[in-house]
Amino acid sequence: MRFHALPTAALVVAHTYFFAASSVFAQTAGPVQLVSAPISDIRYDVTFDSTTALRRTFAVTMSFSTRAAGDVLLSLPAWTPGDYSIANFARYVTGFAATDGSSPLAWDKADHDTWRVHVTRPGQVRVSFEYLGMTLDNANSWTKPDFAFFNGTNLFLYPEGQPAEFSSTVIIRTNPSWRIATGMTQTGPTTFTAGNYHDLVDMPFFIGRFDIDSAQAGGKTMRFASYPAGAVSNSGRRMVLDQLAKLVPPEAAVFGEIPWTTYTLLQVADSGYTPGSASGLEHQNSHLDVLSNIVLGNPVLASLYAHEIFHAWNVKRMRPAELWPYRYDRQQPTPLLWIAEGITDYYADLAEVRGGVINAEQFYGITTAKIDEVSEAAVVALEDASLSAWVHPVDGTNDIYYSKGSLAGLLLDIMIRDASDNQRSLDTVMRDIYRSSYKRGRGFTDEEWWQAVARAAGRSFADFDRRYVDGREGFPWDSVLPLAGMRLMIERTVLPNLGVSISGDEQGRRVIAVDPAGTGAGAGIKVGDYLVSIGGVDVADPAFGTTFSSKFASQSPVHRRRPRGFEKEYSPANRRRSWAELVFQLR
Repeated sequence: MRFHALPTAALVVAHTYFFAASSVFAQTAGPVQLVSAPISDIRYDVTFDSTTALRRTFAVTMSFSTRAAGDVLLSLPAWTPGDYSIANFARYVTGFAATDGSSPLAWDKADHDTWRVHVTRPGQVRVSFEYLGMTLDNANSWTKPDFAFFNGTNLFLYPEGQPAEFSSTVIIRTNPSWRIATGMTQTGPTTFTAGNYHDLVDMPFFIGRFDIDSAQAGGKTMRFASYPAGAVSNSGRRMVLDQLAKLVPPEAAVFGEIPWTTYTLLQVADSGYTPGSASGLEHQNSHLDVLSNIVLGNPVLASLYAHEIFHAWNVKRMRPAELWPYRYDRQQPTPLLWIAEGITDYYADLAEVRGGVINAEQFYGITTAKIDEVSEAAVVALEDASLSAWVHPVDGTNDIYYSKGSLAGLLLDIMIRDASDNQRSLDTVMRDIYRSSYKRGRGFTDEEWWQAVARAAGRSFADFDRRYVDGREGFPWDSVLPLAGMRLMIERTVLPNLGVSISGDEQGRRVIAVDPAGTGAGAGIKVGDYLVSIGGVDVADPAFGTTFSSKFASQSPVHRRRPRGFEKEYSPANRRRSWAELVFQLR
């Protein structure tokens, strides 16, 4: 998953999705492990139409067969993989009921997210409930009068203590004129199937009125579905599809395959979302983005797309052993989240520059911003930051494994290239781990990661791990960057600032936030305005920053770049600070 605070990367095609043979749902209630009676012929009916939309709910029915009388224990996941936080989706369930034909069945709760249905005879059983969809969050479900999205982790119950490798059918019941979009295999106009529970809950759904079109990327179909309908202009849609066509091939080249037939970008824009922000959540053949409508059309959203698409390889398939298989009832901390998220972020930047979405100078600028972010954060080891993801620390290191992990990826890439005379790179490591773990139906360990790095470089990286990943030492920029003909320059710079946040779109530079205490607010700038010039300097000029800084440096505001690609300006009065400028000088 990735969150942006907006303004401040001849294929062998094969799709073999492995899961551990012993993947079993199991949780404990005290010392006793909960185990459901076996069930089969599983089907989920989800109703969202103009009637349920008035209640902002989904009507859900799960039907299945039992071979004998006994207790069927059905649980709802506590989290959605990729969003490393416990959400307890059972809290949104109302009106639970169970029947076998026309007769009601008794039930009670086995624990906070498990329903125990007392089945009295073999045959068909139906359980039903409503799920409240009022949470505008990638990992949850959300409804509007003409639209909804949901994740399978929110609605699809599973049998406790039974194998996860059961097939199931999903039927969507909705208004005849409304659309449905998902990555799940479609077998009829409103019918879909999944071969196991992991696939079932890894393919979110759009239902309602929304736009959708497609293009080819790397020889495969890329679909772009967006809500509200009409919110993204035709030219904006072409820009997005063009970006996807440029991003996929360089990412696929790292692993040597595209592991999907069709990939779907699901995008929701809403004025109620955090102003100027965007976030994405990855899935095996889709991703779900939620963003502030004020950033629609911003070409820098390509960074978010690149990050989430790369996850289709790194984390949805190749992932740390602690996350294999997924457990849906508990936290699954891993010290390797800096690889799952940080290395993904590095490759998102690389995909953008390799695909021609951004140029080299923009890549350097993004890297500069990450160095700046890490230098300002509290000192923390990458492994410790990874393990702390689930508790969301408030010391300023929450999510630092993104930027710091990305920078670690850059350093490893340079060092491997230098050691191998540019014959191997971090790409070599990624392919190695992908083939030796995911392709063999398992996760990878910390030891296996560093062994792959050592094989690529021809030497041990134990010291690097000890000092900069497991340890807290500052990254060795002065010794590593020169290996690639680069250097890091630290300059003390005073840069002017208006106290406004801007986001580029088709019409220009749009104001998305204004600091009430800033110079811009005093000048009458309001959210929604488009900046044309400041102090006589055209804001569309590529040299705007340099020209404006030179002209108004004496005013002492601060200009900084927020994480992952968007620019933000704000004005703490008369504050001076150090600003890291990364200057790459090629030999």
